[in-house]
Amino acid sequence: MNLEKENTDEIIQKVTDLILDKKGYDITIINLKDIAAFADYLILCSADSSRQAQTISDYILEELKALGAKPLHTEGYNQASWILMDYVDFLVNIFDPETRRFYSLERLWKDAPTKSIAGDR
Repeated sequence: MNLEKENTDEIIQKVTDLILDKKGYDITIINLKDIAAFADYLILCSADSSRQAQTISDYILEELKALGAKPLHTEGYNQASWILMDYVDFLVNIFDPETRRFYSLERLWKDAPTKSIAGDR
């Protein structure tokens, strides 16, 4: 999905709201615009079970599809310890807490601007 630049912030906010709707938490938005060529944003969140992670993924897929956006690629859905949804301009990463700690993408991209949203747990 190639977003028009003026719509990117709105879409990122929409994805954040969708995650919160399904009780995802510990949301981090990493701005990669000036750092990486593969995407403008990484959206990270945590889910307490594989079923919750799949529900969040399904909801994002459904709602963004209604807006005309489909992911280029999705992986990890069946195991659901880390679901990656690639929308070209942004990547949605849905983790179980243990996998998120292990890969620690926030630490990997520590020089990038970030925004954190706790969410209810």
